[in-house]
Amino acid sequence: MKNIDILCVGEVLIDFIGHQPEALINETRDYHRFLGGSPTNVAMNSARLGLNSVLVSSVGNDGLGEYIFKKLAEVGVNASNINIIQKKPTSVIFVSRSSGTPDFIPYREADCVITEDQITTKTLKDTKIFHTTCFALSKDPAQATILKKAEEAFNLGCQLSIDINYADKLWNSKNDALKIIKAYCKFNPLVKISEDDMLRLFGKKLPDEEIFSFFHAEGVDTVCLTLGSQGVKLSQKNKQILQLPAIKIEKIMDATGAGDAFWSGFLYAYSQKKTMKECLDVALKLAALKLQNVGRLPENINIVSKLL
Repeated sequence: MKNIDILCVGEVLIDFIGHQPEALINETRDYHRFLGGSPTNVAMNSARLGLNSVLVSSVGNDGLGEYIFKKLAEVGVNASNINIIQKKPTSVIFVSRSSGTPDFIPYREADCVITEDQITTKTLKDTKIFHTTCFALSKDPAQATILKKAEEAFNLGCQLSIDINYADKLWNSKNDALKIIKAYCKFNPLVKISEDDMLRLFGKKLPDEEIFSFFHAEGVDTVCLTLGSQGVKLSQKNKQILQLPAIKIEKIMDATGAGDAFWSGFLYAYSQKKTMKECLDVALKLAALKLQNVGRLPENINIVSKLL
C-alpha cells in the first residue's frame, strides 16, 4: 500500500494580500500575511480533507520560514522534505485583493531551490499522486529536479498532476514555458488550467476545444478548464466534454487560492475513486467556500462537512 496520498512539489512562500478590496497594488495601502504558494495550498487543503500530504519545497533560515513550518504543522502537512536555505530569504509575493484574477509581484528566493535529494525513490514508490505547478517549473534548479522526478514517478506508477498557472513575469519567454509544459505532459498528468492561464500562455483567446486538443495531442488524457463564474469544463480523450455550472455566491471576498481549493477538491475526490462528475462537484464546492473567505480556507470549520 502507498502511504502518501499526495506529494506536492513546488513553491512555498508568503502571500501579502492587500487589505483594500478591488484595489490594484499601486493603490493598496496595507497587506495581511498568509501562507501561500499553489502546491502549498493544495497540500494544506488535502491534509485538512484527511489525506496524507507531503510538501517538497525550500524556505529561508528566517522568521517567515519558521512561520511556514508552524502553519504546516497545525494542519498536519508532512514538512520533512522542506529544505532550509541558509543564504536566501523565504520567497514572498504581494497580491492585490480581487474578486477576479489578482495582480501580483513576486520576490522569489528560496522557493525554487528544490534539489533531487529532497525526493527519493523510496518516497516516490510510496506516493499515489505527484502534483506540481507551472510556477514551480519556471525556474531552476526546481525545474530540472521536477522534470526528472516526474519521469521517475510516472515510471513507478504514480498519477501525475499539474496546475498550468502560467504567468509571463515568471518565465523568460512563452516558448520556454511551452517547451517545459509539453515535457511534463508526456507523463499524462491530470491537467488543471483556467481561461486566464490560457489567454496568457497562448497570447490570445482560443476556443475551448482547441485548448483541449492541444493538451490531448501532448499525451494528456484528462484536462480540466475552469471558467470562473461560468463553471468548469472537463475533457477526457475520446469522450464527451463534461460541463458544470459554478456555485452562485452572493459576495466574493477574495479569489486568491480559489483555483487551488478547486483542484484540492478534485484530487481529493479522485483519490477516493469518485467519478469525474463527482470530482468536479467536490471541486466546485471547495472553490465556492474559498471565494467567501480572505486568504486560505477558514481554519475554524470542518471542510469535509461542507462537501457532503
